[in-house]
Parts: sequence; C-alpha cells; structure tokens
Amino acid sequence: MTRALYSLLMWLCQPLLRRKLKRRGEAEAGYQQHVEERFGRYAPDSGEADGGYLWVHAVSLGETRTAAMLVERMRQRLPGLRLLLTHGTATGRAEGVSWLRPGDRQVWLPWDTRGAVQRFLNRFKPRLGVLIETELWPNLSAACAQHGVPLVMVNARLSEKSLRQTRRMGWLARPAYRALTAVWAQTADDARRLASMGAPVKGALGNLKFDADPNSQKLAQGQAWRAAQPKPVLMLAVSREGEEAALLDLLAATSPAGQGSPQAPGLNPVQWLIVPRHPQRFDAVATLIESCGFGVSRRSAWSERGPSPATTQSRTVWLGDSLGEMALYYGLADVALLGGSFEPLGGQNLIEAAACGCPVVMGPHTFNFAQAAELAVAAGAALRASDLGSAVTMALALAADPLERARRSGAGTEFGLAHRGALDRTCDALLALIGQQGVDRS
Repeated sequence: MTRALYSLLMWLCQPLLRRKLKRRGEAEAGYQQHVEERFGRYAPDSGEADGGYLWVHAVSLGETRTAAMLVERMRQRLPGLRLLLTHGTATGRAEGVSWLRPGDRQVWLPWDTRGAVQRFLNRFKPRLGVLIETELWPNLSAACAQHGVPLVMVNARLSEKSLRQTRRMGWLARPAYRALTAVWAQTADDARRLASMGAPVKGALGNLKFDADPNSQKLAQGQAWRAAQPKPVLMLAVSREGEEAALLDLLAATSPAGQGSPQAPGLNPVQWLIVPRHPQRFDAVATLIESCGFGVSRRSAWSERGPSPATTQSRTVWLGDSLGEMALYYGLADVALLGGSFEPLGGQNLIEAAACGCPVVMGPHTFNFAQAAELAVAAGAALRASDLGSAVTMALALAADPLERARRSGAGTEFGLAHRGALDRTCDALLALIGQQGVDRS
C-alpha cells in the first residue's frame, strides 16, 4: 500500500468528516464554525499579505496550553513574531483565541488530503512549522518537505503502546517521521522510540508542562474554598468515560443512612468532586450521578463563595463543569485520583496537580506519561494503586492523615520545580534552527 492509496481514502472520507463535524457541533458549537478551513478553503484576504509565520499546531486543549508558554517565550526572544496557530478540536481553538495578537492567524489544521494541504501551505507560506507532542499527518509532512517548510516536533512523546500501533502502519508512518526536520523528545525513552520510526531526533529536552505555572488566582480561590469545607474533598480529576460510573458504583454501595459497607467506602467522611476531561460530557456525567441516586452540585451554579454548605450532605457529588479551572479544582481538593489511569487510556497529566500541591493517587494505566508518573511516585508526590477500589481506599487514608497529606503536598511542589527548564531548552533549539534555515525574523 502506498501514500497514494492513503490519499485516496482521505479524499473519499471527506463527506464522513462533514457529518462528524455536524454531529460534534450539536454538542460543541465550535465544530460548526469555519468548517471550510478543514478543507483548505479560507476567507478572503484582509489586505495584509500572508507568509513568514511561525506556525504552531496544537491539536487540543492540553497542547494549546503548552503551546501558549512556548509562543510567549518565543515572542520575548523574537519581537515581531507573527503566529499561525492551528488546531483539531474546538476546545483547543477556543483556548488559543485569547493569546493571539494583531497580525496572527488562527485556523483549523486541514484534513490530510493532498489538495487541502497544498492550499493551506500556498495560502499561509509558513517559514517554520512546530508540532506539539504527537500529531503527525503523512501528506502534511510530505508537502512541507516538498515546499521547503521546516517541520519539527517539540515536547514529542511516543509510548510503547503507540509505538506498536505505529509500527503496524510503518509503510505510512516512517516516511512521515523521516520527512520532519527535527524532533525534540520529552524523555530518552521517547527519543529512542521515535528514532526507531525514522524520526530525526535531536535530543530529549524534558517536558514543557513542568514549566507551566498554575493560575495563582484560581489556586488561591480553590484553597480558600477548601479551608471553608467541613470535611476533606476527594477529586476524580480529568476523568474519562467509564471511570465516573465505576467510582459512582463504589459509592452507591453506601446505605441510604450514609454508613459504608465493609466492601465499599462511604461518602460520609469526605466530599467527592468529579471533573470530566471533555466538556461535551458534562451533562451526561451530571445525569449519571443522579441516576446512581446522588444529588449533583455543578460548579457552574456556585457563587463566588464556592459550593453551598447544603451541598456537603453525604449524598451529593460535586461536578466540575467548567474549563480553564483545574488549578481551582486542585486547590479545592485534598487528594486527586488521576483520570485516564483506571481504564487502559494512558493516564492524564499529573504535573499540574503536583505544581498545585495536590497529592495524586493513580491507577495502573499511565503509559502516556510513564516517566513523569514514575518520577512522581519516587518523589513521594503520587501513589499508585492496582485498581480504582484500592485507589479510593488510599485516598481516604490520606484524607484522614493531615501530616502525611502535607508531606506529599510539599513533595509534589518540589517535584515540579526540580524538573523545570525544558521551555528555555526548546526555545534555544528552535532559535538555532531558525538561524540555520534563514527563517524570516520580522
């Protein structure tokens, strides 16, 4: 099979993509906006010539927040930088709007057909493309090489599971990786795996997420709310589908009187908070909580004083149904169970929790952040459980031990600070490449 066949399949799938965007748009309006950009068709020129952009692709919300740090530091070191920002998800695009400046552009990354990619490159003429973490498309990679656009990947990661999947498509993936100009990995293991696929790995610079500072206002607000609570707060953080139901099943074993059975922890000792990973699932999780016999108190209904004291009754679960407030939630929680790690999904980022001083209990599935998870356990910032039931037991024990909780909170803060520096190293690498490639600095 060749890339020509892949290109044909991508071209034939365009009607399916339109239908998918329409369905997604029913839950998230952002997917119905600027749809033609997905196919390389853009609004008429505003009169300002395109070209000379630093193009940064951040597929979703997490990558966009990482990109924000990188772009801000690059602006400091390259005054006058013009940014072309692309995304794949509505949450990523919404997050990126706030840090655009006059002369910047923001569009969807084109669907990976040859025509759409050619129209994208011809229209914007980027001088350098920067992919954040993982997303790589064969036609895009090949077209950048043909157009002489250096395309690099920063903060790059490739888990063992992803490597096995990628090898099965090696006939397509290897040329895409080889066409890149440079790759800077998060860890030496990521670098080894990426190099095995033909990527031009130039080094392992660390994880940019360690350089992110939590929103101090949100963190302080959450901590103030926590201080006002009559009992500890345990959070299932950035949860994925299946994990909320599993937790609620455990909690539903509690009798109506609020006394836990020997097999299942009760609600009485703590207040539970669930913060789903994807905003389109907020309503579904609220319905799930109620269907399990609990009351639900949504963050979107709280006042500036935080959750109402009436919501701390034993049969009410709090729901974090807001975006951009993870620092608030980590400040509010005494212990966080790491979402994505209790199903075979690879785990979510625990670095922000550590930076906020919130101890973490994670499940067995952390292959997306394997090294960070191992380092966090070694530093005392996190605990690992074999399953969700064990994790809840660990979290309850930690909630009941203020001294141990404080020790692990401090360990998390120290852990985050000890691994900073990837941001400057990545900027240095990009600036060196810009100098080598003669990329326009204006």
